[in-house]
Amino acid sequence: MYFEAELQGRKYKVDVHEERHSWKVSLQLEGQDWKHYDVSKTDFQHAEEYVSFLFEGKSYLIDVLGQDTEYTVFARNSFRTIKIFNDEMLLHESLKKGGGAGSNVELKAGMPGKIIEIFAKEGEVVKAGKPLLIMEAMKMENEMRASSDVKIKQICVKQGDSVENGAVLIKFEKPS
Repeated sequence: MYFEAELQGRKYKVDVHEERHSWKVSLQLEGQDWKHYDVSKTDFQHAEEYVSFLFEGKSYLIDVLGQDTEYTVFARNSFRTIKIFNDEMLLHESLKKGGGAGSNVELKAGMPGKIIEIFAKEGEVVKAGKPLLIMEAMKMENEMRASSDVKIKQICVKQGDSVENGAVLIKFEKPS
């Protein structure tokens, strides 16, 4: 399971995979290298609304309350507010910003998906808000639009391509 989290203004990428005897947890603080951890299932207990586990010789008791993207986590005798974004929430946030990791330089995929249709052509000037392409992600077709007036420098994908999160879809240049 992949998600992103924000705690005290710091952004993290989190990837968790369950295996037979442990959870493989990978964390990346924005701008730093990934750190990888194994959390043993033999040192884990789930009771009522909280979780208790041993990690690197220390005992942790964690209780989580929340909904949507806002969660309050009780851990190590204090409360922390954490924003958590799963794939679907990340996609919706990126689309609100004009599609993918949009900028005046390039349009990037906000999550893995498949290119369904491309409306733009190289060399074309596209006005802000006009559709550039449709990408299917999370079983939904999402129309990605220009966030500002741009000239299409290069289209890096074609219809039917499968793309990964962060893949450059279209490169822009300033219109003349």
